[in-house]
Amino acid sequence: MEKGRVRATVVQASTVFFDTPATLDKAERLIAGSAAYGSQLVVFPEAFVGGYPRGFPFESPNEDNQELPKYHASAIEVPGPEVDRLAKISCRYKVHLVMGVVEKDGFYLFSTILFFDPVGRYLGKHRKLMRSASECVVWCSGEKSSLPLYRTAIGKVGGLLYLDSRIPSLRTELYAKGIQMYCAPTADAREEWRASMIHIAIEGRCFVLSANQFCRRKDYSLPLKCIDGDSNSDLLDTIVCSGGSVIVSPSGTILAGPNYQGESLISADLDLEEITRAKLEFGEVGLGMGPDSVGWSANKPNLVLYQTAVKTEAFVDLS
Repeated sequence: MEKGRVRATVVQASTVFFDTPATLDKAERLIAGSAAYGSQLVVFPEAFVGGYPRGFPFESPNEDNQELPKYHASAIEVPGPEVDRLAKISCRYKVHLVMGVVEKDGFYLFSTILFFDPVGRYLGKHRKLMRSASECVVWCSGEKSSLPLYRTAIGKVGGLLYLDSRIPSLRTELYAKGIQMYCAPTADAREEWRASMIHIAIEGRCFVLSANQFCRRKDYSLPLKCIDGDSNSDLLDTIVCSGGSVIVSPSGTILAGPNYQGESLISADLDLEEITRAKLEFGEVGLGMGPDSVGWSANKPNLVLYQTAVKTEAFVDLS
């Protein structure tokens, strides 16, 4: 690969639900395929290891409900043997790896993003803060203090999970640290999500790599209470999560994806000089703007505008 360029792949594939060893086997096959294409950075969807809790009847805590114990058993400890295996895989195929997992800490579960380098080192993690819908039943919120950015041989790599990417303060922190490859594992296949990824790429002047699962009913071992698409269909090929994984440039151009047809490896070559060119047009946080430009200062009064039918007047709010 030419200097200043990075080949990256976002993986769009389904978890092997309730079978973590099989999921890791599948992950290795997908990483091997990405590496064979020359990819240096491989990004997996949210909760690829452990499974995203879409449609599971976790809210019924009766003796007949065996899904929650099975789901908890599918989660992994960090650090732990599964993390060690992922590190070995990243080393074997010489890739920077970003993996979405369900992490367990005792009884508690978290949606977590793990980072690995191509020499087999586990770099660190970030636990998701913002939960929604069925996530609130089974996952705990993480802590903001664990928001990392990693200086790697291919550039500055970091990221946020799903709805954390819609928290401006979190994005701003990554921008200020100089993120170049913004990894966004997700569970959202809607067009609105793609619009958010384009906005973040333009706002942060960074490459955005968003990976989502593609799942059908046949990928699950239990009946689902809700699905994306035709909720009245019991056909095994009914789509549960339709993917939509995408790679976006710092100028907002879609470089690869979205794909809504099935499991796939979605790849693009990232020209890091495009970040420099984009920043000349718009200097985001950390380049053309100081810290006072993006935060409130405790010793400055808040200017409030009061609009009347006649005119708008500005008052200083001292409360």
